[in-house]
Amino acid sequence: MTAITTSPGVGRDRRTALKSWRQVLLIAGLLVLAVLGGCAKKPPTGLTDLKANSYGELERYLLSHPADIDTFKVRGPFTVDTQENQALQLPAGERITGDLYLAEHGNKAPLIILLHGYGNSKADHGYQAMHLATWGLHALAIDLPKQGPWANNGRMLAQVAELLQKDPALLGRNIDGAKILLVGHSFGGSSVAIAMGRGAPVLGGVLLDPAIADGDMRGALTRIKKPVILIGADEYVSEAVGRGYFYYYMRNGVIEISIRDAEHEDATLSMEMTGITGEQLTFISTLTAAAFSLAATGKSDYAWAGFSKALSEGTIVNPKKK
Repeated sequence: MTAITTSPGVGRDRRTALKSWRQVLLIAGLLVLAVLGGCAKKPPTGLTDLKANSYGELERYLLSHPADIDTFKVRGPFTVDTQENQALQLPAGERITGDLYLAEHGNKAPLIILLHGYGNSKADHGYQAMHLATWGLHALAIDLPKQGPWANNGRMLAQVAELLQKDPALLGRNIDGAKILLVGHSFGGSSVAIAMGRGAPVLGGVLLDPAIADGDMRGALTRIKKPVILIGADEYVSEAVGRGYFYYYMRNGVIEISIRDAEHEDATLSMEMTGITGEQLTFISTLTAAAFSLAATGKSDYAWAGFSKALSEGTIVNPKKK
């Protein structure tokens, strides 16, 4: 079972060319690492020049300055406390684990919950979660069944949000239970949509190249009442199964963009990776802009304005908004 299908014609040729170049770059990178005799622990993205003494101070600054996605391509000003394999007990008795990334600013701040797709795990979104935390947003990458059923994963995800809204101190005293956001990749995007369709108490959702899974997705999508930002791969390179249905069936408050030349798995990045592609970096920066916009304002307007430069440069393509 796979979440992507390859587009025909020129898209196939373009995908083949991109893979060939990536193979060349990978080999070159491995040779460099062999010469150096080691590698970095985490992908290098640089560090922002911005300074902030609190999350509120950073939030006020960012909201007063129209930020393009280049702002979020580097790590933010806060250090991160990583707590692996944190356990949560759901009302029905299920026990789930997640890796928690707490921004060390000492303030209450929103919580971003990230869910993997088919065959993946919380580790595949570790770097994204850490990057979000450097920008002041606490993040929790969770493990649910890797092969679905995705409707049941959506049910459990909604329960996670409900549990943490009622008792955010389960994860720490600085979690703001009133400001929770869901992020899902591939079929995990379906689970996010199902959770939101069930009325999960969240500010909104970010879908990372989502794919249609089992269950009544049309019904779930039409019931979503909170804003959603869909960040997709390049449809000329790889096309997630049923991705077009997400924008089509959501009634309003939805944005969709695509990352030029990006593949489906560019929407993931683990802490174990030794390098980062331009497409992965664009996914990280657009995710951070989207998450910050929804978490800070409850709307997508800040992110939409921030995408304008990348749209003009062609880094982001095919924008849609309703």
